[in-house]
Amino acid sequence: MLWRVLQSNNGKLPDQAIVCFANTGKEEEATLQFVKDCQDNWNVKIHWLEYQWNEDSKKRWRLVDFDTASRNGEPFAAAIKSRRYLPNPVTRFCTLLLKIRPFAQYLKTLGDDWQQMVGIRADEQRRVVKIRNRPDEEGFSRIMPLADAGVTKQIVGEFWRNNSFDLGLPNMNGVTMHGNCDLCYLKGGHQIISLIQEKPSRAIWWAEMEDMVSTLVDKKSGAVFRSDRPSYASMIKFNKEQMNMFDKDEEAIACFCGD
Repeated sequence: MLWRVLQSNNGKLPDQAIVCFANTGKEEEATLQFVKDCQDNWNVKIHWLEYQWNEDSKKRWRLVDFDTASRNGEPFAAAIKSRRYLPNPVTRFCTLLLKIRPFAQYLKTLGDDWQQMVGIRADEQRRVVKIRNRPDEEGFSRIMPLADAGVTKQIVGEFWRNNSFDLGLPNMNGVTMHGNCDLCYLKGGHQIISLIQEKPSRAIWWAEMEDMVSTLVDKKSGAVFRSDRPSYASMIKFNKEQMNMFDKDEEAIACFCGD
């Protein structure tokens, strides 16, 4: 989407356009490098934002860059501490606090009249319908230029295959299971176990968050990311014992982190 905006304006951003990236602190390093590559190769300024929590201030964001961006889940942990319970498939506050709201609050410091471009494709119909049924978010209207132009994952894939750089994460039929937060609770259980097997240290932060929140809430359901699955600590244990916990054909839940 960013590339198309640049190409539609002689290789430059329109004067009124602002490009933002929200870092949760649980992105793969390749994702951060990819954002920097877009910035450097296309000569476009990207505003790196992170959620922050301070009881004495209403400011819930800070500006960072590739070098200062959090890499140990600090923004995500701050959001959890502010709510005192964990996000889950029903109450998915992480997208709101870590992405949507920092964008909105930052842009409101630059002006009040904004329209948000969202890079949803034409073949992501559930997401398209959801946004069209709720076109405003945090006071900004939203448009989906890729969906409107009929762009599909095949078109996107062809673009990156012919580009000088790419995300650099495994891609299977247009799906990057390493994308978004590394062990996002919305990913399929078998997918999460595979990612833990690949790199066991990924699970440590998630287990620590469940352990931390267990001391803050009375209801057990608020102390786990998924009440219908074992805890992340249990998944670490099962991984060490090399047991298969989940059906490899289980589908992930759509994350909608761009909504």
